[in-house]
Order: sequence, then C-alpha cells, then structure tokens
Amino acid sequence: MAASNVRSVLNFNVGVLGHVDSGKTSLSKALSTVASTASFDKNPQSKERGITLDLGFSSFYVDIPEHLTGLDGGRYDTLQFTLVDCPGHASLIRTIIGGAQIIDLMMLVVDITKGIQTQTAECLVIGEITCQKMIVVLNKVDLIPAEKKEAMIEKMTKRLQKTLETTKFSGCPIIPVAAKPGGPETPETEAVGVDKLITTLKSLTYKPQRVIGGAFVYAVDHCFSIRGQGTVMTGTVLSGKVSVNDTLEIPSLKVTKKVKSMQMFKKPVTEAFQGDRVGICVTQFDPKQLERGLVCTPGTLPTIIAAIITIKKIPYYKGEVSSKGKFHITVGHETVMCKLTLFGDQNIVDPVKQESDSFNFNRDYFYLDNLISDLKSEQNKEPVNKQFALLEFEKHVTCAKDSLVIGSRLDSDIHLNTCRLAFHGHLLEAITDEKYRITVLPKLRVFKNKCREGVVERRHDDYTVICRGLFKKETKVELFTGLKVVLSTGEQGVIESGFGQSGKFKVRLPDGLSSQADGILQVKNKKSKSKQAAEAPATERSTSDSIKIVLKFKRYIYDSKKQMYQT
Repeated sequence: MAASNVRSVLNFNVGVLGHVDSGKTSLSKALSTVASTASFDKNPQSKERGITLDLGFSSFYVDIPEHLTGLDGGRYDTLQFTLVDCPGHASLIRTIIGGAQIIDLMMLVVDITKGIQTQTAECLVIGEITCQKMIVVLNKVDLIPAEKKEAMIEKMTKRLQKTLETTKFSGCPIIPVAAKPGGPETPETEAVGVDKLITTLKSLTYKPQRVIGGAFVYAVDHCFSIRGQGTVMTGTVLSGKVSVNDTLEIPSLKVTKKVKSMQMFKKPVTEAFQGDRVGICVTQFDPKQLERGLVCTPGTLPTIIAAIITIKKIPYYKGEVSSKGKFHITVGHETVMCKLTLFGDQNIVDPVKQESDSFNFNRDYFYLDNLISDLKSEQNKEPVNKQFALLEFEKHVTCAKDSLVIGSRLDSDIHLNTCRLAFHGHLLEAITDEKYRITVLPKLRVFKNKCREGVVERRHDDYTVICRGLFKKETKVELFTGLKVVLSTGEQGVIESGFGQSGKFKVRLPDGLSSQADGILQVKNKKSKSKQAAEAPATERSTSDSIKIVLKFKRYIYDSKKQMYQT
C-alpha cells in the first residue's frame, strides 16, 4: 500500500486455528504470497519440531469482492487477507487466545483422518467467544484412498455439521482441501481445494468495525533489531491510529518512544489504523525488553493489580468455577494466575437502559460460592440476572478497559479429553492501587446472607421470652442487640439482651406472645418438670413441641467492622 492518506486496501484478519499437526501452517503457506517477519515458524524450536510455537502472520491480496465494491464510496479496490496462524500445541493455548482477539473470521482446520480433537474443540470455544464467522477446513484429504475419499468427506462433513448445530457457527461452510499433498517433507506440491476456499473466504468478508478515533492501542507479538535502523515491533492495531513521528508508550516498561518509520508487509506507510498489521520502527530500544505486549498512546493503558469483570461459564468446562479458586487469566497479551471472588446481581435488566448490565459500586451484590451455568435454572437458590467476578492477579497486567478476559486451567492434564477453558467475560473496572484491599474493596458491596436458628426455652412474661441456641457461650450477645428475629409461631421480636453466662438471651415481642405460642410453652414447661421427661434420653425430647427462633441478616464480606444488616 502506498504511503498515502487515500486507502485502497481493505485489511481483513483471518485466524487459522486447530489441533496440533492439523496443517495450519501448510494451509497459510498455500494461501499466502507475502510473509511478514513473524510468519511461518521463525522460532528455531518450531523448525526442529515441525509445529508452530508462536503466532505467525502472512498475507495475500485479491480483487475487492462485488458485495464490498460500494464501501465508503468505492474507495477500496483490493482486499488483503492477513492470516494469523495460531499454534495448536496444547501447552500454548495462551498464545492462541492472544491471537484470537484480533481476528475478524476464523478458519478452523480439522485433520480429516482424526476429526475433532481436544484442542480443536477448545479453538471452537475461543471462536465462539471472539468472532462471528467461521469456515471449517477439512485438511489432508490427499491421505484418503481415492475410492473412499468422497464417502469420507461426506461422512466427516455431516459429523461436523452435527457438532456445530448448537453453536453460533451452525451451517458454516466446510471446505475439503489438501494444503500440502504428500506431507510437509515432500517436494513442492500444488495444494488442492485452495481456490474454492479463497472464493468462500471472499464471500464471507465484510467491513470490520474499525474505529479511527480514540487512543491508539497496538498488540505487539514480535520485537527485533535491524542494524543501522533501530528496533522493529510487529503487531496489530487494536484501536485508534498511529502515524510516523507519533510518541508511543510501552506501559509495562513505563517508557516512551517516537515512531521513526512503519511498514505493512514490506511496504512503507505513514499511518496505520485499527485492524492493520504493521511493523513500527523505533530507536534506542532493546528488543529483549518486549517479546510480546501492548503499546499505546501515552497514558492510555493502566497497569492493574485487580479487576472487576462480567463473567460467564463456558458450558464445555466440566469442573466448578468457585470463589477463592485460582485460574489462569488471559487478558490483553498476558496470561497470569488469579484468585476469583464471584458475586451476582438480582436487578432485572432494563432492555432500554441496560442498567444492570454494568457494574456499580453503589449497588448491593450477593456472594456466589460457584459460577452458575444456567441463570434461568429453577434449581438456583437465588434468582441471578448477571454474574461478576473480582480478579486478584498474582502479578501486574497491562490492558485496556473492556478487554476480553478468558479464564482457563492450563495446568490440567493435556492428555485428558476435556476442555480447559472455564469462563470468559469483559473487564469493567481496572484497579491500579497496590493498597486496593484497604482503599477499594470496602466499597465493594458484596454480601452473604446469614441465618441462625435457636429455640425458645421459656416464657419470661407476656412480652418477653428466654431463648438459646443462636450463640455460643463466648459470643458477645450485645453485638446482636436490636436485631429482629421471627418465631416459628409467627411472632416478630427484637433481641433485647443476654441472659446469664451460657449464651442465652432475652427477646422482646412488641405484640406479645400468641395464645398458640403460650400454650406450647406451658405444655413444654410441664413436661420438663415431669419425672418421665427427666429420665428420657435427650434425643427423645423432640423439638416438635419447641418454638424455633430465626435470626436473618446480611454481612458485607469486605466490611472490616463485620457489621450486620437487616432490611
């Protein structure tokens, strides 16, 4: 693309995801005509092992498809596909997640001889979270004997269609190809089915939503030096735009650098916009300091130690997502360990204002032991309309507000046929204060409902009863004085004071004892005096003739004073 403000090329990012050794890199090579500095297994270990260990980027150009010719007054004449080749190796799923956040369409590559495998399914989950369109590429059809090929393709296509029925990608195209007939070790061979794949890709393209205004945020995936020129960062523009001579910040290092020059796939440019794949050259910067991360307009991205997010459980994850549990959190281009605290909102979503769709420090939320998969289930103890989580990171993270967040258990056994992706959400509140447990958490109104039960021991007078069982002997009953209680016979009362030294207490009943309650207590009093009751085992003294007393209150989990509240 020429270094001009008039843009004739529309860039479209296509993620190439799939299980290890499904042929993603071979497919990217078959499609691409121009490779960026980050493409095709530049990592020495990748070449040695024959698998991709990092994100690879390459591109190819086609004429603008007919359905896009009228865009922006017909300013585009060329469509550029930027291929993001994501690793399929099980331990590198954090890298896949980092790549998935910058794609407009996903190609899910499936080895036709193996079908859906563990990482294939995980890539499908990532696709559901991060993009709206997908093409399934049935690769390695050359390995099927000619007489069985058509039947095998039909069988696998039907199986995949069935799998995708319950996803947003139901009915998506499934294209059989042979990206590298004979395998990667064979001499140069011509790919089969790629023309049809490109035609399908063109038909599914759309103008991605690109925001030129606003702060510049840039996801760097590689950094290297060029003798005599400076240090080059390669990456994708996530938002805003950048021009030559702009000043950029590397927030994780707290340093700023000026843009010396830029290139898009080896062509010089003076500016780049959201969605563009671009190399940015700066001077006097050691590339070893930044392997991967975010670069931005100075002051744009906070470095956070905790966050509040919306959260949804991924249905394929079979384990529990629990408060106080630890998960790997991928946000921005980083993956760190994190402790969760879950809470829910009972407010009904206003379809116009969407008020309960956002977090508000002035609103009460109730504590959740576990993340709820189905909010509408009748089995839920509490009606929940929205779920949130407090994330407490083990180390600092640099990311933008509203960043995609994905939680996973990457320490799970990679040989088990199980999804390791547990939940996803978006960042709502970034917490930067190191002392947030003192300065921020007390403002977080997350409460637990508490319920204690005891029994009425005897009648003191018409308006007072003596009770036991709510408190331990050492409990300071005065802390509970004034709290409301309810008797199982319907009377409402107030804890008045302690009574003696054994945890007993007085309850004042403003409307007095009912005749029913008075009768029960008289019968109980007579039984307690009888010899028969005294000789009977304690277990035989049934509570069926006792009056229960119930104390309900709520306590905010971050309240240092541990006060009790009642409505």
